[in-house]
Amino acid sequence: MARAVRILLAKPGLDGHDRGIKVVARALRDAGYEVIYTGLHQTPEMIVAAAIQEDVDAIGLSILSGAHNVLFPRITALLRERGAGDIAVFGGGIIPEEDMPALAAAGIGRIFNPGTSLEEIVRWVGEHVRPRGVAA
Repeated sequence: MARAVRILLAKPGLDGHDRGIKVVARALRDAGYEVIYTGLHQTPEMIVAAAIQEDVDAIGLSILSGAHNVLFPRITALLRERGAGDIAVFGGGIIPEEDMPALAAAGIGRIFNPGTSLEEIVRWVGEHVRPRGVAA
């Protein structure tokens, strides 16, 4: 029997608003995913260390502070440096459309803006995240 996909959800930086990520956590859990929420005020180093320690298949990031252009690419760079570049990374929050191409180039698989349905997020995860080491 295949193991459930494991997803780490995190709030990088100084953003203190976590209602949205908690709603996403519940939706993913209800869809059968194993969800680990690290809480508020996480550094990129803390997020990557937790992802590797927990052997997750994906990291979901939520940010409303405007620091996404620094924090999101730092997380994907750290994953690659630590041999975990195969962990899928997606994010959400207040992120301008013009910032999305650079985030995609940095390795962010998808950005979900406010108003995205939970069904769309769950569907994207189902289509793009597999247990690590399992062919897509």
